Amino acid sequence: MVRNIFTSLLGPLALVLVASLGAAAQGVLTFTEKAHDFKQVAEGNMATHEFKFTNTGNQPVVIANVQASCGCTTPDWTKTPVLPGKTGFIRAAYNSAGRPGQFNKSVTVTSNAKEPSVTLSITGTVVDKAEMAKSYSAAEIAKSPKLTLDRTTVDLGKMETGQQPTAKVTVKNTGKSPLDISSVSSGCFCVTAKSLPKGIKPGASAVIELQYAQRQVGLMADEVTLHSNDITGADAKVVLKAYVVQSLSQQSMLKEGNAAVPFK
Repeated sequence: MVRNIFTSLLGPLALVLVASLGAAAQGVLTFTEKAHDFKQVAEGNMATHEFKFTNTGNQPVVIANVQASCGCTTPDWTKTPVLPGKTGFIRAAYNSAGRPGQFNKSVTVTSNAKEPSVTLSITGTVVDKAEMAKSYSAAEIAKSPKLTLDRTTVDLGKMETGQQPTAKVTVKNTGKSPLDISSVSSGCFCVTAKSLPKGIKPGASAVIELQYAQRQVGLMADEVTLHSNDITGADAKVVLKAYVVQSLSQQSMLKEGNAAVPFK
């Protein structure tokens, strides 16, 4: 009789014990910091910071997703399971091109850890690159990469709306350390780079391909800024020119007096 009572009590107690152990068996993301202040960032630079963490729990942690609060912040993270005692990272990269002033952005980390959602933040102030260059020492400027262009104007000739011709510009690093092109920007928001050269060694060159998607009709000239880690002065600029028509398949017409004549 006593044995039956003990057995009946042991069952529920065992279930409670197993449930407690199951709840305790979780990974824990312990970050060295959850906020980072870049202070000042030269406009055009890609401000990048790695948040490092350790799994201080007793089960592997898998990061399901990292969501940035805006499109100007690009996240990256450890994609493999992080075992107990091991470390990982969350990387946040803020594109400062065309965004002067203060910024406060966040990335939300979602995982199977004990705390399933963690928010990290990056802050700073984007300042004019030429102004910021005044604060660098002579030694820092001497060690900087230096971006030199083979030309500052590219004439793409006649194009029709909807076309996206490519302008190729050669950049050379005449400085003392590797050169990175972080982004390109334009006032028309009609220029993109097919690829951004990174790690151009001193004395070496690379070709950057600028895709021009101007849809306005007429003689156009748009200035493109190449943002890089060259701290010696203002960012390099290239002007893209083109005569944009509605269609190249039909002859454009000009007026000479009262008569319409084909445009040649």
